[in-house]
Amino acid sequence: MISKNIYLFTKKATDGSADMREVLGGKGANLAEMKSMGIPVPPGFTVPCYVCNSYHYNKQSLPDGLMNEVKEAISIIEDEVGAKFGSLTYPLLLSVRSGARVSMPGMMDTVLNLGLNDQAVIGLAKVTANEHMAYDSYRRFIEMFSDVVREIPVFLFEDVLDEIKEASGLDSDNELSVENLKEVCTRFKEIYKEEIGEEFPQDPFVQLQAAISSVFHSWQNERAVLYRKMEKIPCDWRTAVNVQAMVFGNKGSDSATGVAFTRNPSTGEKVYYGEYLTDAQGEDVVAGIRTPIPISAKLAKKAGFEGQSLEELMPQSFKELGEVFESLEQHFKDMQDIEFTIDNGKLFILQARNGKRTGFAQIKIAVDMVSEGIISPQEGLLRIQPNSLEQLLSPVFNLKDKEEARESLIGTGLNAGPGAATGKLALSSEKAVEYSEAGVPSILVRLDTSPSDFGGMMAAKGVLTARGGATSHAAVVARQFGKPCVCGLSALKIDENARTLSADGKMISEGDDISIDGTTGEVFFKEIKTSPSEVSQVLIEESMSPEESIVFQNYQMIINWADKYKKMSVRTNADTPRDVNVALHFGAVGIGLTRIEHMFHGEQRLLPLRKLFLSDSPQMQIESLKEIQTFIAHDFKDIFRVLNGLPATIRLLDPPMHEFMPKNDREIVALAESMGITDEEVKQTLKDLSEVNPMLGHRGCRLGVSSPGITSMQVRAILESALTVTQEGIPCKPEIMVPIVMSATELEHQRQVVDKAASELFAELGESIEYTVGTMVELPRAALRASQIAEHAEFFSFGTNDLTQTTFGISRDDAGKFLPIYSSGVPYVNGEGQMEIYPNDPFQVLDQEGVGELIKIGVERGRLTKQDLKIGICGEHGGEPSSVEFCHRAGLDYVSCSPYRVPIAILAAAQAALKEDLR
Repeated sequence: MISKNIYLFTKKATDGSADMREVLGGKGANLAEMKSMGIPVPPGFTVPCYVCNSYHYNKQSLPDGLMNEVKEAISIIEDEVGAKFGSLTYPLLLSVRSGARVSMPGMMDTVLNLGLNDQAVIGLAKVTANEHMAYDSYRRFIEMFSDVVREIPVFLFEDVLDEIKEASGLDSDNELSVENLKEVCTRFKEIYKEEIGEEFPQDPFVQLQAAISSVFHSWQNERAVLYRKMEKIPCDWRTAVNVQAMVFGNKGSDSATGVAFTRNPSTGEKVYYGEYLTDAQGEDVVAGIRTPIPISAKLAKKAGFEGQSLEELMPQSFKELGEVFESLEQHFKDMQDIEFTIDNGKLFILQARNGKRTGFAQIKIAVDMVSEGIISPQEGLLRIQPNSLEQLLSPVFNLKDKEEARESLIGTGLNAGPGAATGKLALSSEKAVEYSEAGVPSILVRLDTSPSDFGGMMAAKGVLTARGGATSHAAVVARQFGKPCVCGLSALKIDENARTLSADGKMISEGDDISIDGTTGEVFFKEIKTSPSEVSQVLIEESMSPEESIVFQNYQMIINWADKYKKMSVRTNADTPRDVNVALHFGAVGIGLTRIEHMFHGEQRLLPLRKLFLSDSPQMQIESLKEIQTFIAHDFKDIFRVLNGLPATIRLLDPPMHEFMPKNDREIVALAESMGITDEEVKQTLKDLSEVNPMLGHRGCRLGVSSPGITSMQVRAILESALTVTQEGIPCKPEIMVPIVMSATELEHQRQVVDKAASELFAELGESIEYTVGTMVELPRAALRASQIAEHAEFFSFGTNDLTQTTFGISRDDAGKFLPIYSSGVPYVNGEGQMEIYPNDPFQVLDQEGVGELIKIGVERGRLTKQDLKIGICGEHGGEPSSVEFCHRAGLDYVSCSPYRVPIAILAAAQAALKEDLR
């Protein structure tokens, strides 16, 4: 039974280590590890993640006795630091921070300078001989405690601060005098009393208990819930709380605070990449309130801060920081994101974690660390999030259009998140969400972003801020989610009342076009067209050679490693020669799903299909079948030519009939004229054919069973086109797939129709070609009866889109009305907090417990009948990484997905194989 509620990281005792992330969270585990390594970490302790679970299950109450254990831990910190918590003469101040097992930057709460009160601030001023620092810390604490713990709107405090600065003719917070700061503290406490109805708490232990509770509570705040949903983080992982002795970067010119990465998190370049501020605390850097300065002299000069870098102003601290960088990167074998404070010239490390990075950086860092001998190719592959490859395939600005738009360039900020984005100006997160819901792309522009802007950042195509640096909240979140981002463009002027944005003498209004280039930092008041990414330019457009693109070379290295280690093959879902060509260039080894019904585009092709279904004239049905066969055969010839001998799984017609019928009077008139009947006759026939639930109606194999000629026509078109292409010297491997099978007899019947049509065609032409017949397993009954169905099949392909909706009893067209509520959480009936009914949208992430169980049953029973039965998956889940990993474990031979997700599936398949080898 778990009973330990406190894990120390002090000189006297360090209870944790880096491999205890599930208990201590990532931050707490790494703090303990660094303390054991001898890194200068301020002492503290971690309240583990399972206490957070207890807090939420116990109506948001801390466990009995916890605060007594906290007091014991604080006494150990006091001995190490030489200060005392609650002392009026030499007070120990604490920071209280969150720390889940995976990094969730800015999503949960932090309280700094805890322990100050009206008397302790006087003692702190005396013992440090720095009255300015003491009252600066106190005003920060009052504001942060009020905001985080009591949820008092922060603008109330910012308005007071701005008023006092304006009255004193000051520009920045650190210019405030001691008297100014004392006035700020007094007025901040007045705001607290007016909003809460009581005095600001003076008992440090009351402050601490409230802060610990607040951090646990923040696990369920809106932005944390949304972040977990985006990153597929389980609700029951919870967060730990880290309580640590404060060190101060706001003591004057020999003190500073900063955030740094051991490599560039945007590009992956091996350079010290970070920013800092003198006479500041950590929140000043990450919140973007002041624009920080690069730590290295080279980058500072490039940014216009020559002579102001940490390397130049504090060379000894910079040297020590570099030594810490090297030590931590070698120890953790990954790029590190480090928070540091310099207190009167002494360096302290407050946090180290594996740094968030762009897709570009993930690949470059993995390739570089392998070449440097730090990690193996297998470890390199496991470092890359498969979905991040989308960033390498995303568009960039068309160079010609970008040059023509030079007159609308209004400035260059910090290139914080690579990629190009264009859209409508949105000056609030709410507006960005509104645009997104209307299907309109937008660029979110803010003075600076805060964690509360997370929803708007996810809704927007890109993010632009007037303040903040490359390690600010906006930059970190944007990089993680592949959003183009430009920060710190100080020339921007935002008029919240007029809803306008101006810079360089130009002005636009909310809703006007704006474009940002997160790779160069350039911002344009104009829409700019995009071009394919470098990878696409090399592979698809062939407008760039491999030698010209380092990005492509690194990408290809990763794909080559993945091909070496994956055990499943990857095919594509494609219906046109162009899509097939794209997928093959990305590494697909054939088609896993071609949908014949997708070939019916345009009214000219829809007309014979409509006549086939609506006519009762055998002659018209025959003529319609011949017409359909002709254009299907034409399309398949082009597809087989592109495949050049690779297999093609072709699904026979599976149209829910309503999707292909006339939708308006004009189409009804055209159909009636073509059929030689009246409009009213067409309408009556449509009414007679209508179904209450067409998705479960007369479709798939049911169509072929009731009208075998439809199946025969398709088979002839497929095989005739394959024979034609074979005569051109190009081998073909057609795989004919029968959809919506629910019984072995259905497949047996359709198999007979397929084989008969093939035999007749081969006899007519005097030649033959090999083909296989299988089925799409998309009904629960088909999975359960797989052993019988396999008697008539050479292959199975799980159609997980329909299998999901028939297993759940959910229409995928209507699920959006309630599934978001299920995944974001509903209130507990008998307690506080939120309950996740279902963690992910099952149409996006495979339901491994339900649908997955049916897949495992289908695989097992199918191969009991035919040991060599080829089995794949062709729903959209075939390109979702966790679903691909499940398919590997279930023993599938291949996954199939849309063309641009093929690289993602290849990497995910390799990772699945490597993880299996590690188990």
